[in-house]
Amino acid sequence: MPQNCLYCQNKEVLDSLMIKICDLSVSTVYLFKEQSHPGRCVVAYKDHIGQQHEVPEADWVKFMLDTRKVAMAIDAAFHPAKINYGAYSDTLKHAHWHIVPKYEGDFEFGGTFEMNPKKTYLSDAEYAEMIEKLRAAMQ
Repeated sequence: MPQNCLYCQNKEVLDSLMIKICDLSVSTVYLFKEQSHPGRCVVAYKDHIGQQHEVPEADWVKFMLDTRKVAMAIDAAFHPAKINYGAYSDTLKHAHWHIVPKYEGDFEFGGTFEMNPKKTYLSDAEYAEMIEKLRAAMQ
Protein backbone atom coordinates (compact mmCIF):
# COMPACT_ATOMS: atom_id res chain seq x y z
CA MET A 1 0.00 0.00 0.00
CA PRO A 2 1.64 3.28 -1.07
CA GLN A 3 2.26 5.70 1.76
CA ASN A 4 1.20 8.67 -0.34
CA CYS A 5 -2.30 7.29 -1.04
CA LEU A 6 -4.85 9.70 0.36
CA TYR A 7 -7.37 6.96 1.10
CA CYS A 8 -4.97 4.32 2.45
CA GLN A 9 -2.28 6.13 4.42
CA ASN A 10 -2.65 9.89 4.46
CA LYS A 11 -5.40 10.36 7.07
CA GLU A 12 -4.40 13.92 7.96
CA VAL A 13 -4.80 15.14 4.38
CA LEU A 14 -7.94 13.03 3.89
CA ASP A 15 -9.50 14.57 7.01
CA SER A 16 -8.67 18.05 5.75
CA LEU A 17 -10.59 17.39 2.52
CA MET A 18 -13.43 15.03 3.48
CA ILE A 19 -15.59 13.70 6.29
CA LYS A 20 -16.32 9.99 6.45
CA ILE A 21 -20.04 9.27 6.20
CA CYS A 22 -20.14 5.46 6.20
CA ASP A 23 -18.89 2.21 4.77
CA LEU A 24 -20.93 0.44 2.11
CA SER A 25 -20.50 -3.04 0.62
CA VAL A 26 -17.08 -2.45 -1.02
CA SER A 27 -16.45 1.24 -0.51
CA THR A 28 -16.28 4.16 1.89
CA VAL A 29 -18.40 7.27 1.41
CA TYR A 30 -17.09 10.74 2.24
CA LEU A 31 -18.67 14.17 2.23
CA PHE A 32 -16.34 16.50 0.35
CA LYS A 33 -15.70 19.49 2.64
CA GLU A 34 -15.65 21.96 -0.24
CA GLN A 35 -19.38 22.32 -0.87
CA SER A 36 -19.74 24.62 -3.88
CA HIS A 37 -22.00 21.79 -5.08
CA PRO A 38 -24.22 21.04 -2.04
CA GLY A 39 -24.13 17.35 -1.26
CA ARG A 40 -20.93 16.51 -3.14
CA CYS A 41 -19.49 13.16 -2.05
CA VAL A 42 -16.70 10.74 -2.87
CA VAL A 43 -17.08 6.96 -3.04
CA ALA A 44 -13.68 5.27 -2.60
CA TYR A 45 -13.08 1.58 -3.22
CA LYS A 46 -12.20 -0.36 -0.04
CA ASP A 47 -8.79 -1.61 -1.24
CA HIS A 48 -5.88 0.12 -2.91
CA ILE A 49 -6.66 -0.38 -6.59
CA GLY A 50 -5.26 2.13 -9.07
CA GLN A 51 -8.14 2.53 -11.51
CA GLN A 52 -11.80 1.64 -11.80
CA HIS A 53 -11.21 -0.98 -14.48
CA GLU A 54 -8.78 -2.77 -12.13
CA VAL A 55 -11.45 -3.37 -9.48
CA PRO A 56 -11.91 -7.15 -9.32
CA GLU A 57 -14.84 -8.29 -11.41
CA ALA A 58 -16.51 -9.83 -8.35
CA ASP A 59 -16.62 -6.34 -6.74
CA TRP A 60 -17.27 -4.18 -9.80
CA VAL A 61 -21.06 -4.39 -9.69
CA LYS A 62 -21.01 -3.84 -5.91
CA PHE A 63 -18.81 -0.76 -6.39
CA MET A 64 -21.18 0.63 -9.00
CA LEU A 65 -24.20 -0.15 -6.79
CA ASP A 66 -22.50 1.67 -3.89
CA THR A 67 -21.95 4.65 -6.20
CA ARG A 68 -25.57 4.50 -7.34
CA LYS A 69 -26.78 4.34 -3.72
CA VAL A 70 -24.88 7.51 -2.87
CA ALA A 71 -26.14 9.30 -6.01
CA MET A 72 -29.71 8.30 -5.15
CA ALA A 73 -29.23 9.59 -1.59
CA ILE A 74 -27.88 12.91 -2.88
CA ASP A 75 -30.85 13.16 -5.23
CA ALA A 76 -33.36 12.41 -2.44
CA ALA A 77 -31.72 14.70 0.13
CA PHE A 78 -30.80 17.71 -2.03
CA HIS A 79 -32.83 17.48 -5.29
CA PRO A 80 -30.16 18.57 -7.79
CA ALA A 81 -31.04 19.12 -11.44
CA LYS A 82 -28.23 16.74 -12.49
CA ILE A 83 -25.53 14.60 -10.92
CA ASN A 84 -22.06 14.53 -12.47
CA TYR A 85 -19.53 11.75 -11.90
CA GLY A 86 -15.78 12.14 -12.03
CA ALA A 87 -13.02 9.55 -11.94
CA TYR A 88 -9.87 11.36 -12.97
CA SER A 89 -7.21 9.85 -10.69
CA ASP A 90 -4.22 11.17 -12.65
CA THR A 91 -2.16 11.70 -9.53
CA LEU A 92 -4.21 9.85 -6.89
CA LYS A 93 -4.05 6.23 -7.91
CA HIS A 94 -6.93 4.80 -5.86
CA ALA A 95 -10.25 3.90 -7.50
CA HIS A 96 -12.89 6.41 -6.45
CA TRP A 97 -15.77 8.45 -7.85
CA HIS A 98 -16.61 12.08 -7.23
CA ILE A 99 -20.38 12.40 -7.16
CA VAL A 100 -21.19 16.03 -7.84
CA PRO A 101 -24.75 17.37 -7.71
CA LYS A 102 -25.41 20.31 -10.01
CA TYR A 103 -28.18 22.84 -9.56
CA GLU A 104 -29.68 24.78 -12.45
CA GLY A 105 -28.49 28.38 -12.38
CA ASP A 106 -25.84 27.62 -9.73
CA PHE A 107 -22.05 27.32 -9.73
CA GLU A 108 -20.70 25.53 -12.83
CA PHE A 109 -24.09 24.30 -14.06
CA GLY A 110 -23.74 23.29 -17.70
CA GLY A 111 -19.98 22.83 -17.46
CA THR A 112 -17.32 20.56 -16.03
CA PHE A 113 -16.85 20.77 -12.28
CA GLU A 114 -13.61 21.92 -10.71
CA MET A 115 -11.90 19.32 -8.56
CA ASN A 116 -11.55 21.69 -5.60
CA PRO A 117 -12.67 25.28 -6.21
CA LYS A 118 -11.98 26.18 -2.54
CA LYS A 119 -14.96 28.56 -2.38
CA THR A 120 -17.58 27.11 -0.03
CA TYR A 121 -16.95 25.63 3.40
CA LEU A 122 -19.53 24.98 6.09
CA SER A 123 -19.72 24.93 9.86
CA ASP A 124 -19.39 21.63 11.72
CA ALA A 125 -23.14 21.76 12.42
CA GLU A 126 -23.93 22.23 8.71
CA TYR A 127 -21.70 19.29 7.75
CA ALA A 128 -23.37 17.15 10.42
CA GLU A 129 -26.82 18.08 9.10
CA MET A 130 -25.83 17.16 5.53
CA ILE A 131 -24.35 13.86 6.68
CA GLU A 132 -27.50 12.99 8.60
CA LYS A 133 -29.65 13.71 5.52
CA LEU A 134 -27.42 11.49 3.40
CA ARG A 135 -27.34 8.66 5.95
CA ALA A 136 -31.11 8.76 6.26
CA ALA A 137 -31.51 8.67 2.48
CA MET A 138 -29.15 5.67 2.23
CA GLN A 139 -31.21 3.54 4.66
